[in-house]
Amino acid sequence: MQDDKKNIDEVVSLKLYKDLLRPRMIEEKMLILLRQGKISKWFSGIGQEAISVGVTNALNDDEYILPMHRNLAVFTTRGVPLHRLFSQWQGKMNGFTKGRDRSFHFGTQEYKIIGMISHLGPQLGVADGIALAEKLQNRNAVTAVFTGEGGTSEGDFHEALNIASVWDLPVIFCIENNGYGLSTPTKEQYNCKNLADRGLGYGIESYTIYGNDIIGVYTKVKEIAEDLRENPRPVLIEFQTFRMRGHEEASGTKYVPDELMAEWAEKDPISNYEKLLLEAKLLSEEKIETLRTEIETEINTNLKLAFDEAEVESNTEQELLDVFASFEYKETNPGSVVEHIRLVDAISKGLKQSMEKHPNLVIMGQDVADYGGVFKITEGFMDAFGKERVRNTPICESGIVSTAMGLSIKGMKAVVEMQFADFVSSGFNPVVNYLAKSHYRWNEKADVVIRMPCGGDVGAGPFHSQTNEAWFTKTPGLKVVYPAFPYDAKGLLGTAINDPNPILFFEHKALYRSVYQNVPADYYTLPFGKAALLKEGQDITIVSYGAGVHWALDTLEKHPDISADLIDLRTLAPLDIESVYKSVEKTGKLIILQEDSMFGGIASDISAMVMENRFQYLDGPVKRVASMETPIPFSKILENNYLPKERFVTALKELLAY
Repeated sequence: MQDDKKNIDEVVSLKLYKDLLRPRMIEEKMLILLRQGKISKWFSGIGQEAISVGVTNALNDDEYILPMHRNLAVFTTRGVPLHRLFSQWQGKMNGFTKGRDRSFHFGTQEYKIIGMISHLGPQLGVADGIALAEKLQNRNAVTAVFTGEGGTSEGDFHEALNIASVWDLPVIFCIENNGYGLSTPTKEQYNCKNLADRGLGYGIESYTIYGNDIIGVYTKVKEIAEDLRENPRPVLIEFQTFRMRGHEEASGTKYVPDELMAEWAEKDPISNYEKLLLEAKLLSEEKIETLRTEIETEINTNLKLAFDEAEVESNTEQELLDVFASFEYKETNPGSVVEHIRLVDAISKGLKQSMEKHPNLVIMGQDVADYGGVFKITEGFMDAFGKERVRNTPICESGIVSTAMGLSIKGMKAVVEMQFADFVSSGFNPVVNYLAKSHYRWNEKADVVIRMPCGGDVGAGPFHSQTNEAWFTKTPGLKVVYPAFPYDAKGLLGTAINDPNPILFFEHKALYRSVYQNVPADYYTLPFGKAALLKEGQDITIVSYGAGVHWALDTLEKHPDISADLIDLRTLAPLDIESVYKSVEKTGKLIILQEDSMFGGIASDISAMVMENRFQYLDGPVKRVASMETPIPFSKILENNYLPKERFVTALKELLAY
């Protein structure tokens, strides 16, 4: 430490001390307020401050840091106003989440800090995305992301390290090994000597550093960061430290042996650094007292601002508006030249034209580059746009969805291809908990489109045939698009990529090469939330989407005596329920056809809304027709029975006769 000290000038030395002292004093104040019931919860970083302070000072102010809930010092070192932090912890409007989230579950672009969510893992992939964007934007910048030793057990940790290694991303992965994951000791978390050793398996340079030595942390991370800016690659650092308080204050520390607490108390990063500065005559007792007085005054002044702030008021309209980032749809009309093409061709051409329109758009997915994707939708794209923008990914859906979010945070757009919609289950958490909630929580868009090749009637069995749109229509913050025709698919895809919100774009595999249509050759867009009336009639309203639309069309062709309105929803979120209402007012009867199994599907909600809002117009019960309540089987005989085609015809006739 003495040798390191010789290389640090006085200004930096004193700044590091002040940066250590401020979060410690804030924490001590917060623990008092917690006991007084003036804040609801606290995750203490006492004893670990040197890691946050060292890493933050080693990075440039315009470089992103993704901290955890014990990294208060990241926020204070970056100069985040204390009154806003205090408002955040009290759920006030002047915080960063308008009272919608607590603790450090927020980000701030102004200070280049991206906070965590309770699920721990996704932020590691988000750091990959930010670092990828920095490379694509030709910026020599480093991204630092934190996790705990317990978080390294998450699959996201391993996915993020692998992605960063394969793509040579300048990410510093910081593991704060503080002894316990809540009450679970490290010996029950992993079975290797050092967590840094895990870097070897991914070809990543790694280090184990004593995390309570502020000079050692600062100098080593600064050295690494300077090198990474010139030679981009990931580095894994395990910081050995200790958590001197409980996981959160209610947990306590009774599970920790007294001798272990005593041992680490003697290693306190602040008191030991203070002693070093006193010995070096860079600090005096008087200067310490002056600093403490200044910080205490700063804390109390900002606390008063937060306490004096009015309690947050709930405005229903504003709450709903903030779920999505603002998007003003601008219609682009096509030219007169048309092509008679398949659904798969329309999606490919629409995607290619969006790549031409948006130079900041990146496509990611398994086998999407040289191979062109398993359905050949991106065939030729790599030659046209390069491997930087058309990127083969490792098989790690969660990590890639999180990476897409990181690209968005850095001002780019991402299209992620799920090789099959079924595989989104491996990336479910970042979709529904990170992408969907970011704008509502802290006003950050998630400019990501996830393409979802889906659906049955192709004899592919339970893992390649699901139509799982209901997983996402249930989640506020996601938009869900499900076209049935080439014309709609191309126009809606253009809009989806323009829209800065997270979108699940469903593409039915059985329709890829079986449905043809005249489609404009030029780029064009279509609006979300507007259903298409495909047929008009007087006796009944049929509502469907995806392959169900074609099943309904076939039925009506075979039964020309049936006079029906046929509505293709096209988008499920937003949902054009008004078109359904208008039709039901005319026909008095409604049948809803979906390929998904019945319970919890979109048909259930449409039925409920019509019953609640247009009951007086109904001349019969609303009828839902769906697939069986089983996984989708492989055998074509079993699949035919599973799908609702024949049951739809029977139900349609029964409702007409009611």
